[in-house]
Amino acid sequence: MSHVKVEIKVLPGNEDIGIPKKMTDLASGFDLCAAVKEPVTLAPGGRALIPAGFALAMPENLEAQVRPRSGLAYKKGITTLNSPGTIDADYRGEIGVILINHGEESFTVERGDRVAQIVFQWVPHIQLTEVRTLTETTRGEGGFGHTGV
Repeated sequence: MSHVKVEIKVLPGNEDIGIPKKMTDLASGFDLCAAVKEPVTLAPGGRALIPAGFALAMPENLEAQVRPRSGLAYKKGITTLNSPGTIDADYRGEIGVILINHGEESFTVERGDRVAQIVFQWVPHIQLTEVRTLTETTRGEGGFGHTGV
């Protein structure tokens, strides 16, 4: 299996956070840690942009997706608001995680807490071609709930 090179730059003042890490050998995602300067408390229903302390440079046919951590979502009701959050190959700014508290209690994010994960995906080059009609399928225009609840 070939490896894909993704450059990562730890931003000044975040050397203690380091780079994302996989928690198991076969994990798909790299855990993202909070690079907050001070603790951030999310009240129930509250949201905040949590910095991750690094920036990326990816090949043009790659994207990074910021996704929730399942344990944090299940146990505390903490998830990412725009999930997955897309990081485009040409973005060079600090990676951030929009967290939201769907739980019933306040949740405090401390520096170094694992708050989300980042997964890398290939992005094909797509050429959209405008047409007057589309090929027909059995499903047709059947949309939301068309096969039942």
